[in-house]
Amino acid sequence: QVPLLESGGGSVEAGGSLSLSCATTADTYRGYCMGWFRQSPNQAREAVAGLYLGGGGTYYEDSVEGRFTISVHKDNAKNTVTLQMNSLKPEDTGMYYCAVGLSCARLYSYKERGQGTQVTVSS
Repeated sequence: QVPLLESGGGSVEAGGSLSLSCATTADTYRGYCMGWFRQSPNQAREAVAGLYLGGGGTYYEDSVEGRFTISVHKDNAKNTVTLQMNSLKPEDTGMYYCAVGLSCARLYSYKERGQGTQVTVSS
């Protein structure tokens, strides 16, 4: 399995912005969804956003629709997916994991995931 290399995250006040990036070797996960799921204390894991690397659309969890934007940059060597998070809310706080899987809506059932990065939004 090919690793996913994550960067970004951090702490911000409510209403602020953060971005996450995740890179993997080009063509490794052709046809898979690549994106993020998050884990918050005392809550179930939930898929946040994803896109299908072979085309076929994007997915956003209802609570982030309109605030988060996922995009991909492809070159010969790698695919880099970026999640731009705007208008952040305290309830967005959690550990965000980049992952690849068959379904964007179920990215928490992943084939591979990154090491995770913490996002903290203070009120």
